[in-house]
Amino acid sequence: MTERSEYQNQPIHPVSVGKLMLIGAGVGLFVSLFFVLAGHPDPDWSKLWWIRPLLVIPAAGALGGLFYYNMDHLRAQGGWREIIAYMLSLVVFIVVLWLGTVLGLAGTMWD
Repeated sequence: MTERSEYQNQPIHPVSVGKLMLIGAGVGLFVSLFFVLAGHPDPDWSKLWWIRPLLVIPAAGALGGLFYYNMDHLRAQGGWREIIAYMLSLVVFIVVLWLGTVLGLAGTMWD
């Protein structure tokens, strides 16, 4: 009975949700800066066209970090479930970041 009570005090989430969301947002910010600074703005676009990608893409990255955080319960079970959780987290992060990039750059760099 004492062994079970020891495990109840162990945290499942070794990293806070805010830290993981900041990491995801940082990756998104890097991606958005790559497109914003590397592109040549069309004169037809408004002067503040770059604000949308700098807000939307990091927000999508933060959502990917949130999904990674929510997969900790599956990762804590170990074995093949841990491998699936890592692979699923990576695929979902890439898809969410890609969708955020398309949404952030739609109407400017990507028509």
